[in-house]
Amino acid sequence: MESTDKHTTASTPASEAAPLRPAAAAAKYSALDVVLRVLLFAASVSAVVVMVTSKQSEMVPVPGLPPNIRVPFSAKFNHSPAFIYFVAALSVTGLYSIITTLASILVPRKTKTIFLLLALLDVMFVGIVASATGAAGGVAYIGLRGNNHVRWNKICNTFDTFCRRIGSAVVFSLFAAIYLVLLSMITIFTLYKKIR
Repeated sequence: MESTDKHTTASTPASEAAPLRPAAAAAKYSALDVVLRVLLFAASVSAVVVMVTSKQSEMVPVPGLPPNIRVPFSAKFNHSPAFIYFVAALSVTGLYSIITTLASILVPRKTKTIFLLLALLDVMFVGIVASATGAAGGVAYIGLRGNNHVRWNKICNTFDTFCRRIGSAVVFSLFAAIYLVLLSMITIFTLYKKIR
């Protein structure tokens, strides 16, 4: 009789612990969601700050004039529409990450509708960040290598600090895109678990 009582007592907490497993999994996904959204904010803001503060002025020889005559030229992010789009897209992404981080913290029990909305918005922002990264990266590559076929000269041999900062901003935005892809996968997986 005593062994039966021990077995019953031992099995009762195990059966009570079983319903806690989905809640623990949801808490784990929720914590990961918040961490990734904070990292998304950090990467987005870092990319914007590095891009906006990238500028450099140099004395450059002008083709057609004697080589000892140099004029001042400056390189700034707002000289390129691709870099302006980059700053706008990553700024909006930073704001989005703040809003969704607060939503993840303040709304502990999300409904299927909220998960669906987050999944759609995450995928949309993956596209926005990827397109901004591609546009800025394409212009940065032309600045680095030039294009002899259309006679676009490279500028990174002259504006080296500017180019390094642009490259750093593009790397930060790549991290932001990776975080958004991970967030999309987590949100879709969580939504799948809820409707299954």
